Amino acid sequence: MLPPSIPGVWGLAATGVLALLAVVFLVLWLRSSAKLRRSRRELADDDTEFARLELSVADQSGRLRIIRELHDLAVHRVSAMIAQADGARYAGASDPTAAVRAAHAIAETGRATLADMRRVMTLVRESEAEALPQPRLKSTRELLKVMRDAGLQVQFEEAGEPYDLNSGAELAVYRILQEALSNCLKYGGDGTEVRVAFTWTANGLAVRVDDNGFRNAVLRRGLGADETAEELAYTVEEDLKALTQEVTGRGITEMRARAELFGGIVTANEVPGVGFSIAATFPTIRFHNGVHGVDLTRR
Repeated sequence: MLPPSIPGVWGLAATGVLALLAVVFLVLWLRSSAKLRRSRRELADDDTEFARLELSVADQSGRLRIIRELHDLAVHRVSAMIAQADGARYAGASDPTAAVRAAHAIAETGRATLADMRRVMTLVRESEAEALPQPRLKSTRELLKVMRDAGLQVQFEEAGEPYDLNSGAELAVYRILQEALSNCLKYGGDGTEVRVAFTWTANGLAVRVDDNGFRNAVLRRGLGADETAEELAYTVEEDLKALTQEVTGRGITEMRARAELFGGIVTANEVPGVGFSIAATFPTIRFHNGVHGVDLTRR
């Protein structure tokens, strides 16, 4: 038997290489196709989720618009009831029948207003049922743990006798604390020391958050002793400015808006060379229902 010629050997080798390359390209093509299909599925899922969120936002926006309109109508009707009551008080002295007519009008207006308020509460309950459970002040410990795990060194102090609050008030306090701690982490970074203090009074609550975020951010840069001292130094003018001017920003504005709903105020100041101090004070939060601070349990 004659041995194969050299060209025949090269031909077989070339055929084998081509076959191997074909297999490699086939595998790569299959992987690429699978990856492309997976990407398309993910995009389709993202599109579906985006569409769902758009519908949810549109639905919530519609509910908020209805609630706002019903609220405006209720305010108008309550104003009319007050005017009718004042008129009945003055007219009743000389014309008792006028007082009867006014009382009838007040009753009708009150029934219509009550019906609108029930519609509002129905819409609110539907929205709450679709939302995730809202955090309460009992979740504060969990929030502090999360922030510690994120890198903050949080010290928590509490003075006075705590008591249960309106759920809306609890949520407002929780969100204010959450935003304040998030700012500590954002501007101070890992290792920032934070002191959180809750002070309960007979009817009120004061929340204070102090941090050394500015100092910590400078120390984390690893500067020399002279450069660090220069960065942390401040003038008398800067000290006076910090005492008289409050820190502003979107987060601070949102905190103030939440506090105002329950008769509270928020102040935010820079502590030169150290960090920031945020205080939320609620003088009447124990009985505050988001409209006034009257103790509704008293008669």
